[in-house]
Amino acid sequence: MPDYALESAAGGRVAGIDEAGRGPLAGPVLAAAVVLPRRVPPALAALLNDSKLLSAARREAAFAALIAARAAGQVEIGVGAASVADIARVNILQAALLAMCRAVARLPNLPDLALVDGNCPPALPCPVRCVIGGDRLSLSIAAASIVAKVLRDRAMTRLAVRYPGYDWHRNAGYGTAGHRAGLLALGPTPHHRASFGLVRQLGQPGLP
Repeated sequence: MPDYALESAAGGRVAGIDEAGRGPLAGPVLAAAVVLPRRVPPALAALLNDSKLLSAARREAAFAALIAARAAGQVEIGVGAASVADIARVNILQAALLAMCRAVARLPNLPDLALVDGNCPPALPCPVRCVIGGDRLSLSIAAASIVAKVLRDRAMTRLAVRYPGYDWHRNAGYGTAGHRAGLLALGPTPHHRASFGLVRQLGQPGLP
């Protein structure tokens, strides 16, 4: 379970940063930056974990608790995205880092330190520490992983209404069997990542 040890050791205002959506064949990559209070309420801390380890219901409950804490002035949240056009222009890794920069820019105040999940630091105007597996070690990174995942899933569900046939409301743009079948039958949409080889392959007309 993640805890607050990394944030406490750093002191000051520490933002946890994580992204969602590097692997899908469609949709944006979305990042979140979350600053938790120095004394995280136990009820909130108990809800926070790596978003990949939580059920959809538990992610939604944790997200709702974070939004309520932000409304109460206890938590700061910034969200940033990089579009399919951004991904095509700079590649998926750089797009994820760009989304992280945009998320930090949307925080009310610049943090004293950013704890970033993974091993690639974004070019932030504050000190950065990369933490491999950070969403399972740091409460603020876990919180960011939840915010990013929930908001991206919601965005893909909205896009699924406009572009039926790809099961985005179920797969969030990942390359599931249903999504691949939709690509073969319908071809790519403007929200597919044309720079991804599998999209180019499955989106070609005339394939069996």
